[in-house]
Amino acid sequence: MNEKSLNMAKLAIAALEDKKAEDIKIIDISEVSVLADYFIIAGGNNHSQIQALCNNVEEKLGKAGYSVKQVEGYDTANWILMDFGDVIIHIFDKENRLLYDLERIWRDGKLIEKENF
Repeated sequence: MNEKSLNMAKLAIAALEDKKAEDIKIIDISEVSVLADYFIIAGGNNHSQIQALCNNVEEKLGKAGYSVKQVEGYDTANWILMDFGDVIIHIFDKENRLLYDLERIWRDGKLIEKENF
C-alpha cells in the first residue's frame, strides 16, 4: 500500500463528507486487482448533490496536487466514476447503487470501515 493512495483516499472521503455523501464505503482492492488500491463508493440523493460531490472531490484532490484522469457519467449524474489512478471513486444515486452493487462484486477486496481508515 502506498502513502500517496492512502492520502488521496482520505482527502476524497473528507470531500465526500463535506457535501453529505451517504453510506461511504472504502474497499481495499490492492491485493485483488491491478486497477487501483482503493475503490470508494458513496451515495447522493439527487443529480445536483451527486454532481456537487464530484466537483468537491475533484477540487480538494486537485488542490493537493492529484489530478483526475477520467470522469464518466457527470451529465446524467446517476453514477459518476472518477478515476484518480490509485483511487477510483463511484458516486451513485440510490437506484443505481442497488442495481450495480459494487460492494458485492468487489467482495474479494477488504472492506474498511470509515472510522478505522
